[in-house]
Amino acid sequence: MKEGYFIQNQGAIHFLTLTVIDWIDVFTRKAYRDILIDSLEYCRTDKGLVLYGYVIMSNHIHLIGQAENGKLSDLIRDFKKYTAQIILKQMTESQESRADWMLKRFEFSAKMNSKGSNFNFWQSNNHPEEIFSEDFMMIKLNYIHLNPVRAGWVKKASDYLYCSASNYTKGEGLIEIDLFDISFMKDNKKRNFNLYFEYW
Repeated sequence: MKEGYFIQNQGAIHFLTLTVIDWIDVFTRKAYRDILIDSLEYCRTDKGLVLYGYVIMSNHIHLIGQAENGKLSDLIRDFKKYTAQIILKQMTESQESRADWMLKRFEFSAKMNSKGSNFNFWQSNNHPEEIFSEDFMMIKLNYIHLNPVRAGWVKKASDYLYCSASNYTKGEGLIEIDLFDISFMKDNKKRNFNLYFEYW
């Protein structure tokens, strides 16, 4: 794996993308989206995840976060392992018409690698990008919040439930997040950040 695919600075804020194997649209089902939401909340309250933003799309999730203590890569690894176990368990027990097909894809993927698991749910790479400046943070927050708008699901980002845009614009969301503090920014950067709210 290329060096750039690893989280180099474990204490830094990172933009991460967690993607389902073969880009399978698992999260079109509310039950599976809710598993991610519950797990994010647990990681934030009990595992030391500082969560600045997120969006759950049909086959991937974008996060902006950092580890309060320990390694961010360990925290994300545990999140992926737990959510995969719970989602696969629900799939196995469900009557969903797509379940057999999806499970076969996850099983086939597992056979193609040497880790010895029965199923692969998540792609191994998290595509980490370190947030190195306020401007880059604003760019990435805007990017993840506008994903549902670009997909044509909503007109405003804050209307999409499984996204942190409403935490910034309305002060509430499905779960609490750690709002990015703009109070220390220069006035021109504050204005730029607030402009995003018009689109969120």
